[in-house]
Amino acid sequence: MLDKLIKVEERFEDINKRLCESDVVADMAQYKKLMQELKVLTPIVEKYRQLKAAQATRQEAREMLDAGGLEKDFREMVQEEYDEAGKSIEIFQEELKVLLLPRDPNDDRNVIVEIRGGAGGEEASLFAGVLYRMYSMYAETKGWKSEILNSNPTELGGFKEISFMIEGEGAYSRFKFESGVHRVQRVPETESQGRIHTSTVTVAVLPEAEEVDVEINPADLQIDTYRSGGAGGQHVNKTESAIRITHLPTGTVVECQDERSQHKNKDRAMKILRSKILEAEQAKQHDAIAGERRAQVGTGDRSERIRTYNYPQGRVSDHRINLTLYKIEAILNGDIDEIVDALVTADTAEKLKADTE
Repeated sequence: MLDKLIKVEERFEDINKRLCESDVVADMAQYKKLMQELKVLTPIVEKYRQLKAAQATRQEAREMLDAGGLEKDFREMVQEEYDEAGKSIEIFQEELKVLLLPRDPNDDRNVIVEIRGGAGGEEASLFAGVLYRMYSMYAETKGWKSEILNSNPTELGGFKEISFMIEGEGAYSRFKFESGVHRVQRVPETESQGRIHTSTVTVAVLPEAEEVDVEINPADLQIDTYRSGGAGGQHVNKTESAIRITHLPTGTVVECQDERSQHKNKDRAMKILRSKILEAEQAKQHDAIAGERRAQVGTGDRSERIRTYNYPQGRVSDHRINLTLYKIEAILNGDIDEIVDALVTADTAEKLKADTE
């Protein structure tokens, strides 16, 4: 670990020097890249310097104690300083182990979230709307912007499917654990017998891809236009502004019909397409890692049941980490930090375990 920390500090100092050079300042792309790297290195270097300061304090106290001749009160004070420095060193070393873990390169990206009603018909579509609201409210608490990219609403106010973007620093790091099957257990308003129904909704979370991340050959695209329409024939668009793009090499299909402008729908569809292709490429790379050492909380697979929302019991259970919270109303109003924090902690623990094996 010490060798790593020395190299990190050297790189930190090198970047700081380079950021003052006129040719780097003039090259916006290079400047931005170095600033992003500096942002990652700064907390590591700050913690490493705290560790070195604590080690120096402990060494100095040790030398004073070994030299002897100290008055009782002063010796006790030096001993206390020595002990406290030892505790700090242990804490800083553990924190540095976490900081030195390989970072997910997508963590700082915006995200595209896709929610689709699964088993349960209209009840599943209604819960898809509930989850969309939950994520939108969560984004709002973080000061992030959310924007619908595509939606297929139902007459009762739900969604057969909805895709939306969350823009904000670190959005992917907080949303990435939401991919999978979300199960809801509740009594539908249309159920006269008061029986509990179980429905499912699938969620997919994609890191937003930049144009430079994914190169798409226009010749590989089949672009179709059609007339979009809302639920029950409302807001039917009389022009063919809806867009369907098929990426022929991969068979990936995306649709966008929320905007009345064909141009805007095409831009949004391309955003989703790039992100889907990027996700598929990164999944291949992850699968190729020797020994499957990509420690994660769950697989992120859409077929994996990750969470249950039980209305009668007021309970939300995350099955990956055996966490159950009895505050369903608060959670569905966007208060999901406790769940996300627990998932991040569990993921970090798994990565630390894998790192020592």
